Amino acid sequence: MASLGPKIEQLIDALRCLPGVGPKSAQRMTFHLLERNRDGGERLANALRQALQQVHHCQRCRILSETELCNRCSDEQRRGDQLCIVEMPSDVLAIEQATHYKGQYFVLSGHLSPLDGIGPDALGIPQLIDIFEQNTIQEVILATNPTVEGEATAHFISQLAHQRDIPVSRLAHGIPLGGELEYVDSGTLSHAFSGRESI
Repeated sequence: MASLGPKIEQLIDALRCLPGVGPKSAQRMTFHLLERNRDGGERLANALRQALQQVHHCQRCRILSETELCNRCSDEQRRGDQLCIVEMPSDVLAIEQATHYKGQYFVLSGHLSPLDGIGPDALGIPQLIDIFEQNTIQEVILATNPTVEGEATAHFISQLAHQRDIPVSRLAHGIPLGGELEYVDSGTLSHAFSGRESI
């Protein structure tokens, strides 16, 4: 394929860093920005530059924030005795939109994965232990994903909490609302069956 020029190739390559964007999608985005929406491209470049310079992690919960403490950690109306532990910042938004949870959060920014070199330090576990040892947390809610890595991470954190006599709960896994048993995978059905509750 003939070269489009180094600047165009550089932009195509840069756009490929986004999740789910392959060579063709990056090429379409590049042509769209350069041929039809240069003003949008300028806004995108400015917004990206400002975000990269001004957005960091909250010093307490590790979510992305423009201030030292995010608005949740600095909100005195939120409960300080509940701590919900999630894998990614997007999980916080999902919980906030779907529930009435008003406690604190801790964002791991991933899950334990020794094969990928992701250990406790990369997930902020030393910082989490410091929070546990302040003796203000009365319940840890584990909201990691129901994957092998998510379960291993949840188990690891639950052990840390139990060593400090902090009660731990785990988000329920089971049959989706409106689901039919014959179409539910066996792992989900097994989880739901073993975690059944009295009514």
